[in-house]
Amino acid sequence: MTAIDLETIHGMAPVINALPGEPVPYYLASGEGLRYEADGQLWTVIARGQDTGGLFDAAYVTGPRGAETPFHSLAAHQRSYFVIEGSAQFWLPGQSRVLVPGDSIHVPEGTPVAYRMLSHMTRFLFFSATSGALDALTESQPAVERHVYTPGGAGSSEPFLPSGALVHEMARVGASDAWDDSLPAGQEGYFLRSHTGDRRGWPDTINAYAARGRTTGGRYFAVQTLAAPQPYIIRHFHRQHTENFLCLSGRIWLWVNGRELLLTAGDFLHAPAGTVHSFAIAAHNTRMLGLLTSDVFEPFFDVTGVATDDPVYTEGLIDPSVVMGGISGHPELDLVVVGGPPERVRATGI
Repeated sequence: MTAIDLETIHGMAPVINALPGEPVPYYLASGEGLRYEADGQLWTVIARGQDTGGLFDAAYVTGPRGAETPFHSLAAHQRSYFVIEGSAQFWLPGQSRVLVPGDSIHVPEGTPVAYRMLSHMTRFLFFSATSGALDALTESQPAVERHVYTPGGAGSSEPFLPSGALVHEMARVGASDAWDDSLPAGQEGYFLRSHTGDRRGWPDTINAYAARGRTTGGRYFAVQTLAAPQPYIIRHFHRQHTENFLCLSGRIWLWVNGRELLLTAGDFLHAPAGTVHSFAIAAHNTRMLGLLTSDVFEPFFDVTGVATDDPVYTEGLIDPSVVMGGISGHPELDLVVVGGPPERVRATGI
């Protein structure tokens, strides 16, 4: 984006509960977005190429026990699936895992993947970069008004396959109970368990990399955050990358171009380059998923945090000056500070 574009973004109020059709700030409450149903699975699209400048697509997928999709691959998309509710069995070639909330699977371009939902109201996040994987839904399928899948719909029609998918005849092996607690050295398919990955401690916070640029071809990285209540951070914006916030549990206040929004479980906020923002944690053990495109900002969590093998934070262990020291000591980071923390103005009693 040009400097003029960034200045324009600075003053934009976020679009509320609608996909904007252009890469501007927007917020979607849980269940909002464009909704489509295929084979008993409800796809709630929360991001398309026109909303993200072509960077990525994203959707929540909700379905009943037994809903599934066959082995399929995408030649030009890196994908991640994050289980939000329920449980699902996923397959990569020659391996399988049963995933529960907080677990994830990451699929490079050209790698086949399949899944089967194992409990009713299973829900996971589908994230694909670059955009285009969901075009077969949004451009050729009729949208639905309902916010839950049709009872008994699984097996009644063909499952949805992303645009350009190639179907593969492959054996579905039994699930392993491997720990899956580390990221690979390069771009390959992998499973990752909740509260694992590359972990960095902040004050009363653990940030765990679920995906890094080296595992996604530089298209994005993902951080799962577990945090205690804490006030707003400094107001800032980014020139080169887009930041996306998803609340997994608890409460998160987001200050976006001067507007204050509350995120609870399932809510989503898209902050393209130029969005002046800050966030505050408002409930104990709040869990947040950050998806950032591209990977230019990835070093931020390394230089502002303390490496740890702990899956949860220790209250009061990390000196807050570590974060600010990391920021001031690395001016090359894509972070432009515009002021101190904002003040809470909404629902200040909670």
